[in-house]
Amino acid sequence: LSKVGSSYVFGSTGPSSFDCSGLMYWAYSQAGISLPRSSGAQYSGAGSRVSISDLKPGDLVFYYSPISHVGMYIGNGQMVHAADYGIGVIVSSISGYDITAMRRVA
Repeated sequence: LSKVGSSYVFGSTGPSSFDCSGLMYWAYSQAGISLPRSSGAQYSGAGSRVSISDLKPGDLVFYYSPISHVGMYIGNGQMVHAADYGIGVIVSSISGYDITAMRRVA
C-alpha cells in the first residue's frame, strides 16, 4: 500500500513505478518471496488456487483471458494494483473486472 500513487510504466518493477505484475513482484520480494515476473507466469508458477470466498489479504487476483492483469487482495473486496497509464497504483474493488483466478502465494 505504500506504493499507492506511484506511476504505471509497462515493464517496471519499482521502486517508483510499476506495471501490474511488477508491483506484485516487488511487494513479494520485500517479504523475501520470489515470484515470476509476468502476470501469466505468476498465475501458472506461484502458489495454489483459492476461491473468491476464501480470499485473504496478500492473495493474488488474476484478470482476463489470457491472463493479462494481476492485483493483490487487501480485504473487504478491495485490491491494490498498478492499473494503467495515467492511473498508476491504486486501491479499487476486485469486482468490475473479468476475474480469471485467484492464488495464495504465502
